[in-house]
Amino acid sequence: MIDEIVLATGNKGKVKEFEGLLRGVAGKIIGLGDLESPPEIVEDGDTFMENALKKARALAKYSGKPALADDSGLAVDALGGKPGVYSARYAGEGATDEKNIDKLLRELGDTENRRARFVCFLALVTPDGKETVVSGKCEGIILPERRGGGGFGYDPVFYIPRYGKTMAEIPAGLKNEISHRARAVEALSKALKNCKL
Repeated sequence: MIDEIVLATGNKGKVKEFEGLLRGVAGKIIGLGDLESPPEIVEDGDTFMENALKKARALAKYSGKPALADDSGLAVDALGGKPGVYSARYAGEGATDEKNIDKLLRELGDTENRRARFVCFLALVTPDGKETVVSGKCEGIILPERRGGGGFGYDPVFYIPRYGKTMAEIPAGLKNEISHRARAVEALSKALKNCKL
């Protein structure tokens, strides 16, 4: 088990989600808000993996602790994989979840093919430069309207047929088992089982 991991996010919801996901892998998870003057990292990679590695490398170097970064997003088939790496800022820099969802639903319109997936790449980098990269995904369908009050991001319109619910309607415990992040963390746990960091 790793004593403490710095998570490359200022999003408290994401820190909380990762605390649940990383039980048994890490003792404590801290976010950017727990660091003094953390570095500003520009996510300018073309892929989820590039962005995750860039953030984890910079944070491990700055903090002197193992750093974990995820780059996650929504890939919609009918939009050629968009919003992709631009998921968090799909409606522009600093866009709210609501505005991003509004743009997504506008662009999809009455398209019949609404298949989509949440994708997550996780990069764990230690201060001495060891790197582990894993990924996970969760398949679903984009609904034409929001449902549920939980989660964040695109969760209210991301419907999982197997459960008959959106990601925003699924209880947190179940979400932590089936989400793209959960699957990536599962892969990370397996990768770290025989590693000493």
